[in-house]
Amino acid sequence: MLRKITIALASVGLLAGLTACGSSEASNDADAPLKVAVNPVPHGDILKYVKDNLASKAGLKLDIVTFDDYVQPNNALKQKQVTANYFQHVPFMQEFEKSSGTKLAFVAPVHLEPLGVYSKKVKSLQAVPQGATVAVPNDPANEGRSLKLLADNGVLTLKPNAPTSATERDIASNPKGLKFKPLKAAQLPRSLDDVDLSVINGNYAIEAGLAPNKDALVAEKAEGNPYANGIVTLPENKDDPRVKKLVELLRGPEVKKFVEDKYKGSVLIAIS
Repeated sequence: MLRKITIALASVGLLAGLTACGSSEASNDADAPLKVAVNPVPHGDILKYVKDNLASKAGLKLDIVTFDDYVQPNNALKQKQVTANYFQHVPFMQEFEKSSGTKLAFVAPVHLEPLGVYSKKVKSLQAVPQGATVAVPNDPANEGRSLKLLADNGVLTLKPNAPTSATERDIASNPKGLKFKPLKAAQLPRSLDDVDLSVINGNYAIEAGLAPNKDALVAEKAEGNPYANGIVTLPENKDDPRVKKLVELLRGPEVKKFVEDKYKGSVLIAIS
């Protein structure tokens, strides 16, 4: 019994330590490292390139914090555990602002991860059977983005003035009688064995070994696309010189070349 109590107390102590670490705030000191939350691919890869090759010469210290989902980076920013994050586009940020009551600031776009439609069962959208099941991201911004991609390619039509957060209720016509299966974005690549089509976010497609420019039946284009990922911070930090320096480096020629060489069209530099 004493041993069990000792283990229990040790576990409580460990949990308290983890909680304390998780609640610590990022420093706003201009000389402190800039703490940035990212998704691993491609955001983490790009930021690591900046940290390893460009930041020191520019007088910028970077601390990269990696999360595997689309929820924690904004929560970490809201709780001031990080000063900025790099994983989201403006429509996603606006949905978070609505649902959380937190105001964020989109500082600048950096790159686009083309949303793509993938399948292991058909070779083209024209071959999609009646009543096919389509997996889509379950967050409002990316679900609407998925429906727009399908509409742009003639699979369905949306009602006039459908919002960026369109849902099935905003579909005007669905001639193939498609059935939609909303899933967490990270689960979409794994859904390919179980559905006819899966509309997959670029970062998760790349992690799963899929190339949007080669493997997708259709994929988004960069020009005029509102879904470019960029640097986001709290409004009071948008003029932080460290944030401005990071944006300058991310939008510079070295990062453009790195992205083009590494991702070969699967990630596109934002056209602003």
